Amino acid sequence: MPVSAKFTAVVALPGRRLLWPCGDPANNTPMTTTHLLYLHGFRSSPQSAKARQMAAHVAQHHPGVTFWCPQLPPSPREAMALVARGVAAWPGAAMGVIGSSLGGFYASWVAQHKGCPSVLLNPAVHPARDLARYIGEQTAWHDPAERFYFRPEYIDELRALDTAGLPPAAPELAIIAKGDEVLDWREMAARYPQAQQIVQEGGEHALANFSDYLPRVTAFLRLA
Repeated sequence: MPVSAKFTAVVALPGRRLLWPCGDPANNTPMTTTHLLYLHGFRSSPQSAKARQMAAHVAQHHPGVTFWCPQLPPSPREAMALVARGVAAWPGAAMGVIGSSLGGFYASWVAQHKGCPSVLLNPAVHPARDLARYIGEQTAWHDPAERFYFRPEYIDELRALDTAGLPPAAPELAIIAKGDEVLDWREMAARYPQAQQIVQEGGEHALANFSDYLPRVTAFLRLA
């Protein structure tokens, strides 16, 4: 994979089984992915650089794949209700989910409910803890004129969606930047011990070099 940064490969912790990528002979090889869900992070939107890069890549190289990146409401419960309705008819064996930051936390919930592989980009691990200081009025990252209110009850909604401690329902790929200025990369690596992990030296929360990973992500998901 052509990448400009240095990487450290991280495998499963002692005593834990490593899940290999979709299509590895050690697994029951799943169907190719025909439906792909992308979930953005807190204060973000489908206009994020990574969401747009993923959408463009799918449109150009995998035009037969159904791609959906919804604008998620501030309420975690409502966000996942929206997603659940949107993917209700999607075949779990032929879908994948990508999530960035808080979207990575949500992606783990979706993967548990649909039994599909997930790609986690600098995923939030303890959002109930980390977002408590953001209770109140917030601005959207890509449009500062757009405001929303992050309510206290959303913290309990986040706790209710936490899948930590559950075994993965399907293979996981975690892409983690040690230079993440928002989240602790060590917590991310510890949260997903059975995932394939790419731990990037340096970098940042936004994963500005996400385009370098597109071949790896699409191969992992076996996009049709």
